[in-house]
Amino acid sequence: MKTHSRSRAVRTPGGLSLRLDPRALTVVVLLLAAAGAAGVALIGTGDAKIPAADVLRTLAGNGTAYQDFIVNELRLPRVLVGLLVGASLGLGGALFQSVSRNPLGSPDVLGLSQGSTAGALVVIVLMSGSAAEVTLGALAGGLATGLAIYALAWKQGVHGYRLVLVGIGVNAMMTAVSGYLLTKADLVDATRAVVWMTGSLAGRDWEQVWPLLGLCAVLLPLVLVNARGLRMLEMGDDIANALGVRVQRVRLLLMVSAVLLAAAATAAAGPVSFVALTAPQLARRLTRSPGPNLVPSLCMGAALLVAADWASQRAFGADQLPVGVVTGVLGGVYLLWLLVTERRAGRI
Repeated sequence: MKTHSRSRAVRTPGGLSLRLDPRALTVVVLLLAAAGAAGVALIGTGDAKIPAADVLRTLAGNGTAYQDFIVNELRLPRVLVGLLVGASLGLGGALFQSVSRNPLGSPDVLGLSQGSTAGALVVIVLMSGSAAEVTLGALAGGLATGLAIYALAWKQGVHGYRLVLVGIGVNAMMTAVSGYLLTKADLVDATRAVVWMTGSLAGRDWEQVWPLLGLCAVLLPLVLVNARGLRMLEMGDDIANALGVRVQRVRLLLMVSAVLLAAAATAAAGPVSFVALTAPQLARRLTRSPGPNLVPSLCMGAALLVAADWASQRAFGADQLPVGVVTGVLGGVYLLWLLVTERRAGRI
């Protein structure tokens, strides 16, 4: 594995040594700025348009009562859910792709999104559950699917190629389960289910923000602490073992983290497709840095999802086109391009 010559070691006063890549750091800063700008633009977009300057003034606590209600009560939670869902999918996708050592390793391809969808449909169709119960059903479905994939892919350890193959099979099974459940639903439940299955940020409020924020606050430090072990895993299990990495423990810990991130994101906004697949690849192309690029992928996911939601509202009007449709179209084009590129390079 080649090293990055532009990386610099930085030692803190407490004796902690960090290695920073100036280009990757620049990319992270620019992506955070882009996500923030898209978020401000999205808050100002809708039936009641608010200029960006007024949005910033209101967020700072200096807006009118009308602006405060529109910005802080109605639209800010939606934007925060979008940022958190995009960040969770970007980070989860980077973990899956790094562990599987496959650019197609993502919750969309491995069946986790479909598992969450099936869990939500069970609650909608069979139980006529509330929004909170649908969220729990999606989370449970994603976790159960992740555990099933890991168990089926286990054979003296979990290896990337087998993980992807098992995930594709499970994805097909969960798609069939979802289709069957839709055929058994009445018209009202089927309509509700299809709306949820498209992936949307419409109607999201603070009830979705806090659980997702708490989960990210717990998992992000845990993942970053194990980032060195993840880089070693990309060089192969034998080399990672020789360098003192507890391979299966690190892999299981990161896989569980990735499953939780993907399941929680799906539970909060529905199965928003292709963000987890494209964000890590785009981040790596921008940073030109080896390794999992966890933080750039996280920032790229957040920027992509909020920008896609803003573009949808600008082009079609408020809540006329769910963000999942936009990311699906863009992600499908990117997936075709990725497959052509990988085939020309002789990797598939």
